[in-house]
Amino acid sequence: METLTLRKLRNAAGAALRDAMSSSDVEQFCTGIGLAPPNPKKDDVAFNSKQKYVARRLAGKELPELLRIASHVLDECNGGETADELARLVAQAESGGVAGEMKNLIFAADGPKPKVVLRDAINNDLDLVANEQYCLVYDRPWRSEALTLRRLGAWWADRERLADVSEIDVWRNLLERLARSLDNNAERRIFNVYARRYLRLGGDIPVLLPQVYLSYDPYPQARYGPGTAALARQRMDFLLLFPQRVRVVIECDGVQHYADDPATSGAPPYASPRRYAEMVAEDRALRLRGYEVYRFGGYELTEGEDAERLLEGFFDALAARHDQSGLPA
Repeated sequence: METLTLRKLRNAAGAALRDAMSSSDVEQFCTGIGLAPPNPKKDDVAFNSKQKYVARRLAGKELPELLRIASHVLDECNGGETADELARLVAQAESGGVAGEMKNLIFAADGPKPKVVLRDAINNDLDLVANEQYCLVYDRPWRSEALTLRRLGAWWADRERLADVSEIDVWRNLLERLARSLDNNAERRIFNVYARRYLRLGGDIPVLLPQVYLSYDPYPQARYGPGTAALARQRMDFLLLFPQRVRVVIECDGVQHYADDPATSGAPPYASPRRYAEMVAEDRALRLRGYEVYRFGGYELTEGEDAERLLEGFFDALAARHDQSGLPA
């Protein structure tokens, strides 16, 4: 599914060239930067609409190439409103996301922690040598595009040998496996509300991944002692991978996130400033690395219809924020 960002960049590049060049110069410029030749039935000249002509010749270009072309366009422009708008969109597209390439996505954990070894430490190639049956590992390469239900479903069909199964049934089978890793009713409500988006918007939206390993510490907590773990947060409740390396973490907080269990059994939990401080410190560290972090209190998700409306509104706003609102291309 093409995003609104790509369409905006294409149209802005066309508008900037429209204001900076004559029709013949626009055609020459497009050819000079290596764009595919125009369709002789539709685009033999740029006289009718230079902006639409450029946008059509940019069709199918992914974000990295569009950004490269946009820099050439800006070099040809001498300022002006349309050039300024193109520059703004370029800066916006380049500013977000988490640095680095994504690899070794370990998720849907529903049992003991897997044991991991580095098969090739130079290339960061991992092998799971124990408990691998309790999690899923997506190790196919992908760059800055979204990890969609369709992309993950194709991997799942290959993994489970579902070549003769319809895509919808593959997705249903995959979602059933993902749901097995959910810890509580609040998480199930988040997952189920998002699953309804697939029915409405299709499989080209980011897939909601539960129980994702953010980091991995092979040693048990007992090795460190209370409050001294090397890696405080190892798993996320949910992760969404949007285009442009945007990674969105969703956490569902129960009482254990802000309260300690009392030493004597049967007494109610009591508020723990230490636990709360640890949680917000972890969030700060994640945000500084480029992640977006959204927390839901478990109490918010206890009322059925109200909770579902809350979640639906949240996911709609999140999709709009990242140009994934399901608008047609």
